[in-house]
Amino acid sequence: MSEFYLLQRQYETRVENDSTALPLVEKLIKKAKNEKNPMQLYLGYTDARYYSPDPNVKLKYADSAIYVATKTQNDSLISSAYLSKGVVYYFYLKKYNLALNQYLKAFEKNKNNKDPYYRNKINYHIGVMKSYIGYYSDALDNFEEARGFFENEIKKDLHPNVMYGNQRGYNNTLHQMTVCYRNLYHFKKADSLVALGMANTWKNPDYRQEYSYYIKEAGIRDYRNRDYAAAIKSLKSSLPALIAVNDFAWVSVSYAYLGKAHWKLGNEEEGIKNYKKIDSIFTKHSFLLPEVRDIYEELITYYRERNDFSTALYYTMQLIKADKIMEKDFRYLSSKIQKEYDTQRLLQEKIQLERKVAVRGWIWLSLAFSIIIFVCYWVIWVRSRKKVFGKNSFMGIHFSGSSLNLAPTGTFRIRHYKPTDLGKDVVEDILRKLAGFEMNEEFLQAKTDLKNLAKKFDVNPNYLSHVINEHKGSSFNRYLSELRIHYITEKLRHDPLYRKYNSASLAKHCGIASRTNFSALFSEINGISFSQYLHNLKNELNTEEV
Repeated sequence: MSEFYLLQRQYETRVENDSTALPLVEKLIKKAKNEKNPMQLYLGYTDARYYSPDPNVKLKYADSAIYVATKTQNDSLISSAYLSKGVVYYFYLKKYNLALNQYLKAFEKNKNNKDPYYRNKINYHIGVMKSYIGYYSDALDNFEEARGFFENEIKKDLHPNVMYGNQRGYNNTLHQMTVCYRNLYHFKKADSLVALGMANTWKNPDYRQEYSYYIKEAGIRDYRNRDYAAAIKSLKSSLPALIAVNDFAWVSVSYAYLGKAHWKLGNEEEGIKNYKKIDSIFTKHSFLLPEVRDIYEELITYYRERNDFSTALYYTMQLIKADKIMEKDFRYLSSKIQKEYDTQRLLQEKIQLERKVAVRGWIWLSLAFSIIIFVCYWVIWVRSRKKVFGKNSFMGIHFSGSSLNLAPTGTFRIRHYKPTDLGKDVVEDILRKLAGFEMNEEFLQAKTDLKNLAKKFDVNPNYLSHVINEHKGSSFNRYLSELRIHYITEKLRHDPLYRKYNSASLAKHCGIASRTNFSALFSEINGISFSQYLHNLKNELNTEEV
């Protein structure tokens, strides 16, 4: 019995992404390198890809497996290595065009392979990529062939492990065909496949993930048929298993239709809550399916109608980012989406919202100054009257105990900005560049200052300062601080990883010089200390989970 086999026996029963297996796998890889055993080295890299929880580390091991397989000049091994890398791009990173390229390479290298299971496995994955990119009819050709093969195989008396692989292939193929038919508006065909898939999987815990896919599609069917209560029940049931395997693409679809169903029943708050979960997924993974894009349009409209221009502006920025990503990942589908907010309108909307936020900021600032001036006047007047009527009396009214504990008056100055001769084109050019600065999150860079940013924008620093004052409602430093604190606040709310960091780490991450400055700015901008905000947020999230 070989030492390689004994090593593999120690970890082969562990589940995918279990990093505790990696020390043993690395030991096998090291042994394979020392003994110059390419086959075992290939298997070691494949196992390392399987057990690594980090998708980017998975990619590195997949590349190593491709390198070793290429050295062997074994086409079957090379094909398998490309397929493995494609799965990482597809399932873990949702980079569909990159995944499709890997699958096509696997298909090309598989021409001489006589194994029909493997050929149909590649065929299925190519169909999945075509479906995601939007070529539904072409994808169905791939799926029909794969379905025919898997359907025949599950009728045979085969080894349980082989049977399990064929059954999963069959169930996943039916789900993908359902998605294609639904998007081609062939609803009767889609519904019949949902019924067939649910009948195949609902009693078997081994196919819990596949059953959740069908439940998701059943919920979408119910929503389409205006049975919103049934849709909510099905879509909620689909989420636990999909979340467990981190299939965030289909999780976002379930949240989208769940939110829409609540909305149709008049429960707007619950609808918005589900839409915000999609925004959390997008923020974390920089990924959005075109199918759920419209939730951002609804969020923008919802908050704008309620005069919450700051939140409407945030979701406008998010939609601009999402469109930019979708145009790259889903070029074909993106061009066919019916958009209430196209790119040009979004940019105009963004500028309008920024102006409204700035105007509202100036209104509150003016009101605050007015109150301060009134209080100062009142304090001075009270003190002057005390001199006339005595220390413990005022206008004939006597105060018992000590005198009023009023703070000494200070000097208050209202800032006035002188109008400049900046032309409309110059202002709009600077605003466009600031929009890019915000969208690309360049404000996180630690050494950002007015002079360097003006140089990057190729504008006069005074012009840039003036536009920020007029259109952002604050000085450059304040504008930069608010962007950074807003970014961290959103991360804390939507990304659990950030809640594990201390204030010093968060300060460094968002470009603020020190923990002390970060804490002071956080309290000033959010009206609550960092520690108290974190405490309240954790209590809120725990309550939601219950």
